[in-house]
Amino acid sequence: MTTSTRGIASEKRVTPAVLVLEDGRIFRGRAFGAVGETFGEAVFSTGMTGYQETLTDPSYDRQIVVATAPQIGNTGWNDEDDESSRIWVSGYVVRDPARVPSNWRAKRSLDDELVAQSIVGISGIDTRALTRHLRERGSMRAGVFSGEALAADPELLARVQAQPHMKGASLYEEVATKEAYVVPAVGEKRFTVAAVDLGIKGMTPHRMAERGIEVHVLPATATEEDVYAVAPDGVFFSNGPGDPATADGPVALMTAVLARRTPLFGICFGNQILGRALGFGTYKLKYGHRGINQPVQDRTTGKVEVTAHNHGFAVDAPLDKVSDTPFGRAEVSHVCLNDDVVEGLRLLDQPAFSVQYHPEAAAGPHDAAYLFDRFVSLMEGQRA
Repeated sequence: MTTSTRGIASEKRVTPAVLVLEDGRIFRGRAFGAVGETFGEAVFSTGMTGYQETLTDPSYDRQIVVATAPQIGNTGWNDEDDESSRIWVSGYVVRDPARVPSNWRAKRSLDDELVAQSIVGISGIDTRALTRHLRERGSMRAGVFSGEALAADPELLARVQAQPHMKGASLYEEVATKEAYVVPAVGEKRFTVAAVDLGIKGMTPHRMAERGIEVHVLPATATEEDVYAVAPDGVFFSNGPGDPATADGPVALMTAVLARRTPLFGICFGNQILGRALGFGTYKLKYGHRGINQPVQDRTTGKVEVTAHNHGFAVDAPLDKVSDTPFGRAEVSHVCLNDDVVEGLRLLDQPAFSVQYHPEAAAGPHDAAYLFDRFVSLMEGQRA
């Protein structure tokens, strides 16, 4: 089911636009990007940079992203930083868009790219007030309307309230590749990894390739036979959108991988899939973690990392003890220092671990890049 009706390009510097939240709160501003209407879950992202990577992250499918940084678009849009083949957000909300981009790599403005990809947005609203509202009330369904899509407030609210909720939404197959492809190792090939695409970002297989890994990116519908047909030294489960409670297929596949004791690494949605495979539950966060400045502690080393996040669901696992699972003992390896949300899991009796955040850090800090090296170490250990 689609939740977004894409808009059309227009001369809209002064075209009125409104953002309508499902609880009736309305923000009025100006059209930004395409003109029309769009629907999704309103969420906020706290990154001050990296909007291009954010907008092209498949994990933002069916979400209207609110930028908390007041000025957006200063560096324009280039042809190198996309994390996938298209923009995935259903809408974009900014306070003060740049009038003229200024960066040596920019090919066009952010506004131009939003128009080209028919992404409906709104600017000129108090994004600080909106963010506070979402923090207090939680992420919720929303709609952005401009041009001919504008109507009386009660009608717009009714349109928003008719949209499906994010809880229970199965989205990972919508954003994943339909055909397998290979990202070759950089330099000498050391390992082969089967990467299950649940909404993978382009930088992720690149980070593995930098470490001598040949990455076979497989569709979300990949079977156990598909995975082991590439003779993998390790298996990777990517980030992705939607409710992990709907991902029975990936959970079954991960269970099969764990049963074979193949080195395994999961991130974001992959962390939630590992949680389910181990017998833990998942739940929807009130407003989630989105941005490139989230503090996480690696409990195995005590180190605190500044990390890149994009998730609205989390694993429900005990922080204070080692748990017995069908695949041996498991523990929470990482925790968010803001709210004690589980940010990582690891098995103690076989080579498998996951984190809830994005260690490829595109955009974002590189504090968590060591996790790819940890994955390499698991494969080295298994080979030895």
